Amino acid sequence: MNVKTTIPLNDKKTINGWAMFDWANSAFALVITAAIFPGYFSTVTDSVIDFGFIKLQNTAVYAYATSIAYLIITLLSPVLSGIADYGGKRKFFLRFFTTMGSMACLSLFFFDGMDRLTIGLIGYILSMIGFAGGLVFYNSYLPEIATEDQYDKISAKGFAYGYIGSILLLCFNLFVIMKPAVFGLSEEGYLPVRIAFLSVGLWWIGFAQVAFRRLPDDSNVPSEGNIISKGMEELKKVWQKVKNESNIKRFLGAFFFISAGAQTVIFLASIFASDELGFETTELITVILLLQIIGIAGAYFFAWLSKKKGNIFTLIIVAAIFIGICLAAYFVTVKSQFYIIAACVGMVMGGVQSLSRSTYSKLIPENTKDLTSYFSFYDVLEKIAIVLGTSTFAAINQLTGGMRNSIVTLSLFFLLGIFFLSRVKISRI
Repeated sequence: MNVKTTIPLNDKKTINGWAMFDWANSAFALVITAAIFPGYFSTVTDSVIDFGFIKLQNTAVYAYATSIAYLIITLLSPVLSGIADYGGKRKFFLRFFTTMGSMACLSLFFFDGMDRLTIGLIGYILSMIGFAGGLVFYNSYLPEIATEDQYDKISAKGFAYGYIGSILLLCFNLFVIMKPAVFGLSEEGYLPVRIAFLSVGLWWIGFAQVAFRRLPDDSNVPSEGNIISKGMEELKKVWQKVKNESNIKRFLGAFFFISAGAQTVIFLASIFASDELGFETTELITVILLLQIIGIAGAYFFAWLSKKKGNIFTLIIVAAIFIGICLAAYFVTVKSQFYIIAACVGMVMGGVQSLSRSTYSKLIPENTKDLTSYFSFYDVLEKIAIVLGTSTFAAINQLTGGMRNSIVTLSLFFLLGIFFLSRVKISRI
């Protein structure tokens, strides 16, 4: 019988292996979901796609595909959390979702037009599920490989690895797309762009092997009870506590609406630029690089502002800037204007997620023993928000025939977020 490998806490080799998983899968988040695939999808598909029983704008189809992926992830989350906490099969499922996601990403190479739309949609949805599903198990390793006083430092290390790795691969793909002749490639059939999908899939599954070799092995100790019901019980247990904490409820309401708006802006900015303003793939990659670089500065700036003025005040400012972005995007007509808006998105993008998580941490009752459960609830809420935001974007796009109205509609989410934030009062913030 196999026995779980015992690895000492704070072991440098193990921690570097854990961080390499971020290096591996962050390439998907940047290259596929943000930089290349949204614009490519808009380019190679018809502006109106006929599914037989309904006709949809291609941009709406892309937004709905994102919604479907996150809806499935939301439904799976309690199950995955139960497995991660009680099932003793953490590495097995980390491998499973990583393999599924990377293979689905590789399949996007064959998506070269309307004739292979099914491959494109299924490949995109499955790769999104693989990416998000794997993160549940990846994150759950942290308490097993490090002591609590090292969590922030090691978590930041994973983020840094992911940022550096994804930027390097994106720059490589930009060079291949701009100079295909250097690699003996033809531009026919969008081959350089499709090779980018191959590179992400191979990068993802390849570098993930480092993590698989170094992370602790699974235990063969059978789990007690049903892991699905245990995952659901954890969410219910947290809700029973949250519903009696008015400040947490108000903050989670704000977080829900701000996430619905912010995540939708981040997911669909590229397809807006491609469809409404005619951005080419190389221009889109440049925009995403701009977002990433300014995002770092934004994260530091808003961290500084939160120390001066407090988390709630700073989050209200972030939400207000997002409203300005949504309203300004409606009137954008030339590419130079969009670059300015993209810079603003990058500025607030770096602050909204880190501030939201740190604010929530301060609102959780001190000395609680249910931190994992509280954050599982938080993560599920964020996924539901993404489904709401992207599906609302798609519906407005379809009803009005354009994305500009969809962008303006997102500002309502931020207004609701500000309303809830203004009612949060707590001395620890």
